[in-house]
Amino acid sequence: MIPWRATPSRLEAFERVVAWYELTLPEFAIRTLDTDDEQFALARIRNLAVSILDDPDDVVVINDADTFPEPEPLRAAVVAAADSGRVQLPYTAYHWLGPEGSAQFAAGAAPRDCTFELVHRACSGVYVTTRRTWEAHGGQDERFRGWGFEDVAWYLAHETLLGAPPQRHEGRVYALDHAVETRAGEQYERNARLMQRYRDAAGDVAAMAELVGERQAASAARASSGPGAAA
Repeated sequence: MIPWRATPSRLEAFERVVAWYELTLPEFAIRTLDTDDEQFALARIRNLAVSILDDPDDVVVINDADTFPEPEPLRAAVVAAADSGRVQLPYTAYHWLGPEGSAQFAAGAAPRDCTFELVHRACSGVYVTTRRTWEAHGGQDERFRGWGFEDVAWYLAHETLLGAPPQRHEGRVYALDHAVETRAGEQYERNARLMQRYRDAAGDVAAMAELVGERQAASAARASSGPGAAA
């Protein structure tokens, strides 16, 4: 599942991610997913990608539209996700290729040979999970709108409520360059305040469960009256 809304500045990266899957991971079926929210709702789309699974123990890869994994760590993550009870991250190193590295990759260089910036403590890009595991710690908080914070908040909820961080697999993911979204304004400030609540609740099971329950109630109310999904 790739959360995706067509944007000119992101189209090239999206097409290269799809081509990477088709070339190196042909056993994976690709589906894009969006909602008809006016503002792109990444956390909501990720939750939706899990909720539409027929079997709670089916495994899904939720893959950002600008990022691709190495094949073997992803395959190992899929196997582990089936019964580990933890979300899997198929990487231990997150390489942002930037303009230079992305141009090298487009010209035919192997991604591991491209110029990159190492993103420390990265916890987004590619998730591998089942619906059972995702729902056990509340998924991602749909009150995060626009860009920023939903990944770190999710990580803290996972670590606190499941008693362990997401499980990583030795390898790399590669993030391609594109226009950067604005991280400022009223919504961004609301996101920042909500993120602080997650930091305050980290390690406290009761406090985190209350925060996640609050999020789930807000999402349920939104779903009963708000926009729906669009494949």
